[in-house]
Amino acid sequence: MIQEVPGRNLALDLVRVTEAAALASSRWLGRGNKIEGDKAAVDAMRLSFNVLDIKGTVVIGEGEKDEAPMLFKGEKLGTGKGPEMDVAVDPVEGTRLLAFGRPNAIAVVSLAPKGTMYDPGPAYYMKKLVVPYQAKYHVDIKRPVAENLRKVAKAIGKSVDDLVVFVLDKPRHEKLIHDIRKAGARIQLHTDGDVAGALMAVTPGGDVDVMMGTGGTPEGVLAATAIRVMGGEMQGMLDPQSEDEKKAVIDAGYNLNHVLTLEELVKNDDVFFAATGISGGTFLKGVQFTGEGALTSSMVMRGRTGTFRRIEALHSFDKLMRISAIKYR
Repeated sequence: MIQEVPGRNLALDLVRVTEAAALASSRWLGRGNKIEGDKAAVDAMRLSFNVLDIKGTVVIGEGEKDEAPMLFKGEKLGTGKGPEMDVAVDPVEGTRLLAFGRPNAIAVVSLAPKGTMYDPGPAYYMKKLVVPYQAKYHVDIKRPVAENLRKVAKAIGKSVDDLVVFVLDKPRHEKLIHDIRKAGARIQLHTDGDVAGALMAVTPGGDVDVMMGTGGTPEGVLAATAIRVMGGEMQGMLDPQSEDEKKAVIDAGYNLNHVLTLEELVKNDDVFFAATGISGGTFLKGVQFTGEGALTSSMVMRGRTGTFRRIEALHSFDKLMRISAIKYR
């Protein structure tokens, strides 16, 4: 076996990016203005990327579907030095959660070697199935819901009625919710935040065992980088939610019947992922202001080593504001 000297873990640089976005956007918690909250995170994230030694290109951006302030697809990030990387960003995953002060809004970023992230093109929505590592190779997104739940339960050593399934509370999921309940499993309904839902499903010791349902395609690619590190399983199928989207997806050459595997969504294990809690929740604490600064809670992952870290950080605004262009107050 050839042993290497430990290389630089870019995830430890990325967490500074997500911390900055979380600190800036958290000032808008519960103020009912998702655009301003998202803009604060975007501005902080962009500034933080300026000092990161990568040649980054945004492959998964934000803003097109939600008409939010954008870190747009194709935008160049980093100093222009260092490795060429695909970049996936969601400065505020769950803008409505932030605007209304609800749990599980997070700031998220991931990196992968250039050309290894799936390009969703005009596909905004994707049907997803996410399970922990024990259930990998046991599920198939095309199978009936009850069958998949039985197989997951057996794989992780639970009964079906012990399972908790994360589902977005959307009209499109009426049948899915009915099928899960009929199978005997329990449900956590969330208004937004399917990156968080995917992370919950693969994080050991969490409150969620499975994620099911249709959410954002860009968010699916972003979550896939973390799932590769955690060893879980994710399958997806493009699921247009309008005739215009369906036509655009088909015209672009995408196959709606194709099952996207985790390895297709992110083709390389040499990935980096960071997420920081904004509004708090069941798996990441939100930003907590102390009067003199703030506390943040993050998760940081490196795919090549399989390292997963939780980072609790104390930020001093008096010192930060002397050197930072980001407005934290």
